[in-house]
Amino acid sequence: MNSKIFGYMAIGAMAMGLAGCKQSGESAPDTFIGRQTPAVENRTLTPELLWAMGRIGAKDVSPDGKHIIYNVSYYSVEENKSHTVIYSINADGTDEKLLTKQNGSESAPKFFDNGNKIAFLAADKDGVTQLWAMDSDGSGRKQLSHGDRDIEDYLFSPDGTMVLAIHPVSTNAGGSIADRHADLPKATGRVIDDAMFRHWDEWIDQIPQPFIYHFNGSELSTDPIAILGDEPFESPLRPFGGMEQLAWSNDSKQVAYTCRKKTGLDYATSTDSDIFLYDIASGKTTNLCKPADYVASEVDYTRSLKDQSVNDPIKQGKDYNLGYDTNPKFSPDGTKIAWQSMERDGYESDRNRLCILDLATGNKTYVTEAFESNVDDYCWDRDSKTLYFVGTWHGTTHIYRTNLDGQVEKLTGGQYDYTSVALCGDQLLAARQSMKEASELFTINPKAAAKDDNDDSNATQVTHENQYFADNIDWGNVEPRWSKSVDGKDILSWIVLPPNFDASKKYPTLLFCEGGPQSPVSQFWSYRWNMQIMAANGYIVVCPNRRGLPGFGMEWLEEISTNYTGRCMDDYLSAIDDACTLPYVDKDRLGCVGASFGGFSVYWLAGNHNGRFKAFIAHDGIYNLEQQYVETEEAWFTNWDLGGAPWHKDDATIQRTFRNSPHQFVDRWDTPILCIHGEKDYRIVASQAMAAFNAARFRGVPAQLLIFPDENHWVLKPQNGVLWQRTFFAWLDKWLKN
Repeated sequence: MNSKIFGYMAIGAMAMGLAGCKQSGESAPDTFIGRQTPAVENRTLTPELLWAMGRIGAKDVSPDGKHIIYNVSYYSVEENKSHTVIYSINADGTDEKLLTKQNGSESAPKFFDNGNKIAFLAADKDGVTQLWAMDSDGSGRKQLSHGDRDIEDYLFSPDGTMVLAIHPVSTNAGGSIADRHADLPKATGRVIDDAMFRHWDEWIDQIPQPFIYHFNGSELSTDPIAILGDEPFESPLRPFGGMEQLAWSNDSKQVAYTCRKKTGLDYATSTDSDIFLYDIASGKTTNLCKPADYVASEVDYTRSLKDQSVNDPIKQGKDYNLGYDTNPKFSPDGTKIAWQSMERDGYESDRNRLCILDLATGNKTYVTEAFESNVDDYCWDRDSKTLYFVGTWHGTTHIYRTNLDGQVEKLTGGQYDYTSVALCGDQLLAARQSMKEASELFTINPKAAAKDDNDDSNATQVTHENQYFADNIDWGNVEPRWSKSVDGKDILSWIVLPPNFDASKKYPTLLFCEGGPQSPVSQFWSYRWNMQIMAANGYIVVCPNRRGLPGFGMEWLEEISTNYTGRCMDDYLSAIDDACTLPYVDKDRLGCVGASFGGFSVYWLAGNHNGRFKAFIAHDGIYNLEQQYVETEEAWFTNWDLGGAPWHKDDATIQRTFRNSPHQFVDRWDTPILCIHGEKDYRIVASQAMAAFNAARFRGVPAQLLIFPDENHWVLKPQNGVLWQRTFFAWLDKWLKN
């Protein structure tokens, strides 16, 4: 898991597909929302057209590899709602069928019964998300579960006799007033006793936990096995973990699951999750990452764990898997188990490696050491000797192959991002996107490696969900450009040009500041931070892969930690200065935009840009680092990235961090700024934007504040999304075009 502050485009789309039956807690649409072909005026991309596009989510492949089922989510701006449906298609891209036509959403489709039937999630008449089944043509719908708790996701055992299901479980972490004070039935207060009382966008009143149901072929049993028993821990991990964090053994006798067995301050300051193996017959649980006698060292909760004793085993050569360990998968022959593994505790952006455990010997090996970037997704080949994985290098994300000896080979090429990989017969199935193309499904021939970085000949498109938009909208070109930073290092930027670009003209230009802070500026597609809609509005967009981003080696990645305003900011200014040497970039009409760490970057650059920019937009950005340290929920992030608490006056690194907080430079603010924030954002609290806006107005700087009471770190509701885009471009146009 790599739960960075910002940069969840692909993960968010996947989660949306899995939980489509109850997105944002909304009710079913009044009318069926399906595939749309709206009128396109002047072949121009608009916010309404972005929201009309279908968004592919969860998917599954039949056992024979010949058929694919997948979710697509559609949105209605008018109804301000979404609807998720299930399609089937042959693996060669023929015979696409819409299988679900109810007004309510159906999600998480999976084949079972040897591929003869399809399971899925949908709400029952009482609004509880249940497990259902249907025939391969969508007929014969039958409800398989009848519990009183939502099923968030599920997985059939290989032998088909059991179902692993995720349910929300009450924690009372917020303090149940009814339990404590029965005479105060209308009281709405929460009594909090420890940290991590809320996460991402929700108060922690419930956590997800796995349960095993017996299945007789017709319905689930009513007395499930609670794998975690009475343990107060979550599995999968919030806020973005799903069923990929659990796995059945091949013989259906064991379940591997991801869990961070910590609560309160221990949870808030540590990234140490492990892979546990639960034996169904005995009820015994074994930690596959650590020895049975392992005890973590006590830590100072107010400092980075980087140099604390909890990470000493690494220096001692002991492989205890101290960081995030997630997403286990058994090899087809059942002799090994793989998972994604980060080495260090407290560092959520550590390199995600691929770990292989031999179940007989207990030996662990890491088979992606030759790839100095993250493993973002992976799958086993049928030979149990080969694995395929997805990773980012130099601004694109591709599929690679590794053997058990760690010999890595790149399989795909082209200016794309592949965001997932799975077996599909003798092919691979993957989702692919770019800054010019929304996500679609492709099959990949694993026997034909890419001849060079531009070779995409072994990829075959399966779905054409958004072909109408591809054909009826003019798209701007996206070009790579390398430039030098102040210390002579090479910086890769993507330059996004307006549709029907005319090199003889000069265009207003935007510097895009990435979030994360360690999320790649790769060929991502976003329905909000969409480079094509910026280009369609007449802007050139400069997107630098500044210091702190993956895909350029660990030294480049880690230079940002505890130094938010160092080389990464130099890189931004160097990249935009280089772009200004292009004859079609108007250096007198420059804007600077970004979200999360990108929003922090905007707030900081507003006081340190030396007159380069004429307009700023910051979305969910950090304005005051001292506020951020005590307001955010994931303390491991602020400890590692900021160094620790601001009251450590004797620590020069920590004091450098807080001395360079954006709010310290407000006396230099002189450029119009738009501040945007969601009030359900608990990662970066909305008071940051409110404070920045007020500071600008007190300074006499033109400013605007856009607040969403019902949105989190993202903007998920259709009408809010359209409002976001309209406000965004109205602000830029006012200061860069008039």
